[in-house]
Amino acid sequence: MAEAAGNVTQLQTPEKTVSGGHLVAKALKNEGVEIIFTLCGGHIIDIYDGCLDEGIKIVDVRHEQVAAHAADGYSRQSGKTGCAVVTAGPGTTNAMTGVANAFRAESPMLLIGGQGALSQHKMGSLQDLPHVDMMAPITKFAATVPGTERIADMVSMAFRECHNGAPGPSYLEIPRDVLDAKVDMSRARIPESGRYRASSKSIGDPADVEKLADILLKSKRPCVLLGTQVWTTGGTEAARAFVRAFDIPAYLNGSARGTLPPGDPHHFHRTRRQAFDTADVIVIVGTPFDFRLGYGKRLREGATVVQIDMDYRTVGKNRDISLGLVGDVGAILQAVADAASGRIDKGASARRDWMKELRAEEAARTEKLMGLFKSEAVPINPYRVAWELNEFLTEDTIYIGDGGDVVTISAQAVQPKSPGHWMDPGPLGTLGVGTAFALASKLVHPDKEVLCYYGDGAFAMTAFDMETANRFDAPYLAVIGNNSAMNQIRCGQIMKYGKQRGNVGNKLGDVPFEQFATMLGGHGEGVREPAEIRPALERAREAVKSGKSAVVNIWVDPEEYAPGTKNQTMYK
Repeated sequence: MAEAAGNVTQLQTPEKTVSGGHLVAKALKNEGVEIIFTLCGGHIIDIYDGCLDEGIKIVDVRHEQVAAHAADGYSRQSGKTGCAVVTAGPGTTNAMTGVANAFRAESPMLLIGGQGALSQHKMGSLQDLPHVDMMAPITKFAATVPGTERIADMVSMAFRECHNGAPGPSYLEIPRDVLDAKVDMSRARIPESGRYRASSKSIGDPADVEKLADILLKSKRPCVLLGTQVWTTGGTEAARAFVRAFDIPAYLNGSARGTLPPGDPHHFHRTRRQAFDTADVIVIVGTPFDFRLGYGKRLREGATVVQIDMDYRTVGKNRDISLGLVGDVGAILQAVADAASGRIDKGASARRDWMKELRAEEAARTEKLMGLFKSEAVPINPYRVAWELNEFLTEDTIYIGDGGDVVTISAQAVQPKSPGHWMDPGPLGTLGVGTAFALASKLVHPDKEVLCYYGDGAFAMTAFDMETANRFDAPYLAVIGNNSAMNQIRCGQIMKYGKQRGNVGNKLGDVPFEQFATMLGGHGEGVREPAEIRPALERAREAVKSGKSAVVNIWVDPEEYAPGTKNQTMYK
């Protein structure tokens, strides 16, 4: 504005201002965020405006659960922290399942949610809910931004908390008047990228590293279970160095699948129970003693049990251990391998016999399953589907499992050929993750093939976001093991209540899902004969290359169940 001072006219230039939404975008850019997953709402649209200015891609989905799962999947595939942005009220509650899944899977992601204006606090504004209170138990950090000038600072705070110990999700709520307001740039702290993070590559106590090396050097029958944190920490090469240094049989679970390729001399797949029952030393890496390990009871009582984890609270939980190491699991594995360098005799007869014993049992168990894997039965045996999928995968295929029993059966056969090429929900067991994981994986790796194997119940939960994948040039191959039931639960009900009541609440309609793909302009076909599985998969693969997702709907036998389902081990 002009101001007169005697005969002199002075111009006062206003200070540069920035809105809250633009501060969000600047902070996200600093964190390396390239994509946000979102469903629009009036509380959050200024964030879109900021993202456009910062060059951040906006991927809008059809349900907020998909947005949250996609942010989780993006984190798992990119090594960066994924971000979802949703509106207040039902937008945030719809996203809660995705946040909870990331929490149990130790996957870092940030959910930003809208909220009514602070000026309307407790007045009953549109979509007002106590989001922070609801999110606190399922996040590592949950907070409300109290003022516009604090937005970027609190975004960076939320990201830091995502990586505090074992990773996980954070939630940040921004009231609408805080988001829409503008402040002088001088009042808004925007942390500089890379200037406020400490190194997290800790190996814990060096004495314990030496102690573990000594334990393994003296062991005659050691084994190791490599879990998700190996992939989370970028510890693939360190894990390989560890198993090769000690000549130790390795079992893989979660995102660590693919750390060792099929056929690797240290990769074991079917003998984990036998190894745990007879090993003298068992090393558990990046996996809690939860239901997947029988709360620690599946580890032999007399064995020396060593646990390596990023989270101090996990070590020794549910079961006593002989030694615990807390830190970056990849760094610890490398340090232990280095500590043993040149000291191990790989030709030691006891360890050589141990490996041969396990390898022979692996072969025997595979041979026992071949009748199921090669079954010509109609309806198609789901084990046959699992075998065909494994034979179909390439080194560049990211495999995603989203379902109950058919996906559990697939783990009997499917072995990813590269690190990071296996995705599943994790220990929360959430159905409906597949479409979002596929979308995120294809956006991160546009040159890779993405194949999601669904149960028919899981596919129906989030399938409409296949249209989102097509719209954002991220087509993928969907394979459905269709038994027209929620079969994992159905099995338990039949066992407990008998056939008459066992089919209540779990039977689904016979849906020709292949028509869903064609409705979206893609390729779809149904399969009812075992010999048609591979040709259908090949045709779908070629169709996806044209830019549209494909669906292969395979009708499978509803009376075939996974071993764990029949034994109800998930509840024991």
